[in-house]
Amino acid sequence: MKKLFLFLLLALAFTAGAQEKKYFTPADASYNNRSLYASRPSQLKWVGDQDILMKVDGKRIVTMTPDGKDEATFLSLDELNGYAHDGIDSLRRIPNLTWLNDRQAYFYAMGKDGIVLNCLDIKAKTITTQTSVPQKAEHQTICEATMRIAYTIDNNLYVADGDKQIQITNNPEGVVAGQSVHRNEFAINGGIFWSPDGSQLAYYSMDESMVTDYPLVDITQRIATAKPIKYPMAGMTSHQVTLHVYDMATSKDLTVKTGEPVEQYLTAITWNPDNKRIYIGVLNREQNHLKFNEYSTVTGNFIQTIFEDRDDQWVEPQGPAYFLPNNPDQFIWKAQRDGYYHLYLYTISKHKVKQLTKGDFVITDFNGFSKDGRYIYYRSTEVSPLERHCYRMNVKNGKVTKLTTEHGTHDVIPSKSGKYFIDTYSSTDVPYNVDLQDANGKFMRRLHEAENPIKDYNIGETTINELTSEDGQTLYARLIKPYNFDSSKKYPVIVYVYGGPHAQLITDEWLAGAGIYLNYLAQEGFLVFTVDNRGSADRGEAFEQCIHRQCGQLEMRDQMTGIEWLRTLPYVDADRIGSDGWSYGGFMSTSLKINHPEVFKVSVAGGPVLDWKYYEIMYGERYMDMPQENPDGYELTSLENKTNKLEGKLLMIHCTTDPVVMWQHSLVFVENCIHNGKQLDYFVYPGHDHNVYGMDRAHLITKITQYFKDNL
Repeated sequence: MKKLFLFLLLALAFTAGAQEKKYFTPADASYNNRSLYASRPSQLKWVGDQDILMKVDGKRIVTMTPDGKDEATFLSLDELNGYAHDGIDSLRRIPNLTWLNDRQAYFYAMGKDGIVLNCLDIKAKTITTQTSVPQKAEHQTICEATMRIAYTIDNNLYVADGDKQIQITNNPEGVVAGQSVHRNEFAINGGIFWSPDGSQLAYYSMDESMVTDYPLVDITQRIATAKPIKYPMAGMTSHQVTLHVYDMATSKDLTVKTGEPVEQYLTAITWNPDNKRIYIGVLNREQNHLKFNEYSTVTGNFIQTIFEDRDDQWVEPQGPAYFLPNNPDQFIWKAQRDGYYHLYLYTISKHKVKQLTKGDFVITDFNGFSKDGRYIYYRSTEVSPLERHCYRMNVKNGKVTKLTTEHGTHDVIPSKSGKYFIDTYSSTDVPYNVDLQDANGKFMRRLHEAENPIKDYNIGETTINELTSEDGQTLYARLIKPYNFDSSKKYPVIVYVYGGPHAQLITDEWLAGAGIYLNYLAQEGFLVFTVDNRGSADRGEAFEQCIHRQCGQLEMRDQMTGIEWLRTLPYVDADRIGSDGWSYGGFMSTSLKINHPEVFKVSVAGGPVLDWKYYEIMYGERYMDMPQENPDGYELTSLENKTNKLEGKLLMIHCTTDPVVMWQHSLVFVENCIHNGKQLDYFVYPGHDHNVYGMDRAHLITKITQYFKDNL
């Protein structure tokens, strides 16, 4: 074991007469106290194509040049309301502005009959209403080229165009248009895709009529009512999705001919800048073969396959494709082909591909182009899996410039000229800083430095350590100690676990990624321990895909590696170890309790997956395949068939209208516990979805904490 670094989250040493430190409350641990989070500047952004920055300071917009010498009030709220007219209500605060160019920006405001889209013209000193949408509109997607808004109401798609509301679809029951399909994964994060010039509108249409109804129950009425949702479980019939293209001038609606089988995933939707072609990542239901196809938006016909990706476990597209500015022949694509996600440059006409980045690290984000397209910006784990740094690359010669320097987790916002960029970051010792730097990463000045928001609270020591898995992989572990820690005493341990894909709990950012909740548990007298086991995010293919067809098994072994390390610490009470987790973490917490009752005295599992056959197809089949293809894996990972092994104290929690992990998971588990004569504690949160948020979350925090206090 190697200790990576150590830091104290004690803001200031006590001095004579200093104010007594505060204690976190359950409400603080429930995201309900904004003062505990680092301050951030309001609307810090570049104005149009200029190298001029703006921010909102109270009731005024302040602009400044990169050298900081020309800071001035750009526009006040009173002046802005002087531009307003009868279409919108008087503004109470500076609205969120999106700059179209150097003189025009748009914003939304409440109007008399709905939500109004307005265009602010600084030079003309006018606010012009562009269009509006009804208050019940959802999934609003603006086309900046035309200032039209596409939106949905219920299952249908509409377009707001000036004073007209155009209904695009008139779907029967069971067909949904313009919304995300399946889950928000595979680069599916919306269902509306405007062409670059705004003349055409692509949208998903999802036929759910063949998918089984799953009953959720609404108890707010005297006679409870059923509110069924469409939920295809692993191995069952899936949704059938098509992509449509609607022509705004002719009202012609065509279906892109993506072919069969109908049970496939249409991902990474990307328009060509020529407005005549569209690209779809067509992924088979087995999720191991991706074809990135080009189609005509005039006929809907297939044109060609640009590339194919195959993988023995799964292919997970991270698109869309990013076309170089004003270049309909070249685009950037992110793919995991050599063990890590990297960037590739495709030239369509020459059927050529060039790998732009390479190495044993993950490209986590593509941050765009310089205005002329010569440079790309991206974020990666090249320095460390715990950190995120930003880079600029010359596309032509491959020269890379590291833009960020301080350890931590960074993100950048380049100016359109590419001469400057804003660097926003936090780290284990920086709550939140915003720096201005030049194109080569040279520091120019600090734009914002957040004060330590928890300097007045009792905070213990947090350490991040390196462990080694059974196959030699580095595992990062985080340990939070009580604020009044005494190394001569022995402390109970709560192992906080998630352990599933798409998550990394331990990072070089503020509080080491732990948040207030885990520090609250430590404050209450527990050591709080976390390991990012194999299967966790942003560590490469070998680390992440080894869980295929056997979820929870290697993850548990890595968690036990953490337990072995804990037992070497003289201040750990090895007879008082508990576990806590939600969702995949609830699956992991229950798995640890069932399989290692000799270690875990007390466990809490919230919204737990307890048998993968009850889980949704997109996620479930990616990691476990279909039940009929992997019966041994489903049997191995099921916890509902292992309740006879339950020993000690287990608190299981579920929300009654959870649309992600169905209530059925824990109810069947409880039923099997009864049949096997096993006792457990069980609690529900009526009307909450996949977790408990809002003011009720304080109740959840209190429930969990008290359970550990009473039993651990």
